[in-house]
Amino acid sequence: MKILLIGEYSNVHNTLALGLRALGHKVCVISNGDFWKNYPRDIDVARRPGKLGGILLLMRLWTLLPKMRGYDVVQLINPIFFELRAERLFFFYKYLRKHNKTVFLGAFGMDWYWVHTCTYEKPLRYSDFNFGDKVREDAIAKKDQRDWLETAKEKLNKMIATDCDGIITGLYEYQVCYHPKFPDKTQFIPYPISTWKSDITTHNKLRIFVGISKERSAYKGTDVMLHAAEDLAKKYPTKVEILKAEGVPFAQYQHMMDNSDVILDQLYAYTPAMNALLAMSKGIIVVGGGEPENYEIINETELRPIVNVLPNVESVYHELEQLILHPERIPELKRQSIEYVRRHHDYIKVARQYETFYKEKNRNA
Repeated sequence: MKILLIGEYSNVHNTLALGLRALGHKVCVISNGDFWKNYPRDIDVARRPGKLGGILLLMRLWTLLPKMRGYDVVQLINPIFFELRAERLFFFYKYLRKHNKTVFLGAFGMDWYWVHTCTYEKPLRYSDFNFGDKVREDAIAKKDQRDWLETAKEKLNKMIATDCDGIITGLYEYQVCYHPKFPDKTQFIPYPISTWKSDITTHNKLRIFVGISKERSAYKGTDVMLHAAEDLAKKYPTKVEILKAEGVPFAQYQHMMDNSDVILDQLYAYTPAMNALLAMSKGIIVVGGGEPENYEIINETELRPIVNVLPNVESVYHELEQLILHPERIPELKRQSIEYVRRHHDYIKVARQYETFYKEKNRNA
């Protein structure tokens, strides 16, 4: 098949492209590289700052239109698949729909269905937008709600989801939001990871890694997790070391992660996303989202590598302390982490699942 992947989130499309090419498909990735992360792509559509940047990007996309037609499959990373206002993207979606055989929407991150479902329907015990029945009051949560609810982004998301041939969800959380509304076209497929370690390393001190984004710290629960880790470092100064990556280049971020034993990731998640999966592939233990639903959706009955925590400081403190007091658990959790990624997220296996879904929808197109 001839496949066009538009947009990028945390290396999902670039890694998927590697898998699909290994299966013999012709794949083109058009993206901005996911901003500063600068992931590989075939055609770069990064936007320069300011209003002029928007005009220049719009002009570039117009010139690229002939290269965005004639595909068996077009997949969008998100309803906002180019760095343009939603109002501009209606035209590009309709063009892609008209000039290609099938179009798929990725449910991989922030969009109307995620914001609306978690804010009003609340099927998850906790999320980016709710704690139980209570709606979160974080500044970023409110900003995302203003961004997506009753806006052009909402109209665009609804139009694409209703019109497209298939919707692919990358996490259990997104499956909960989309599948009840589009049961005949929604398919959960795990995220793809292309490399993993074969050896396991440990350190004299438990090295706890945390990536800090000041703007999103409270929103993602990083502040809570770091607070627990710092309290433990004071209590066990000879047994704990904290590695903080704050505003560092991605290469340095990766190097710091490589030298750690544990990563604190997304307190309010049910499942590990790309950052956590990358860490697991390196034999790093994830402390974060590993709810039972995560294992159920991938039919995993044996491995339990993720140290699941409830969204509060006491839970994080307790689980980290157990790792400090029982270091004999660490090698096995590291081994299971690598095996978990190999078993469920191998990029060739994942690409085959995409291939099957694409072919099914192409037959029906």
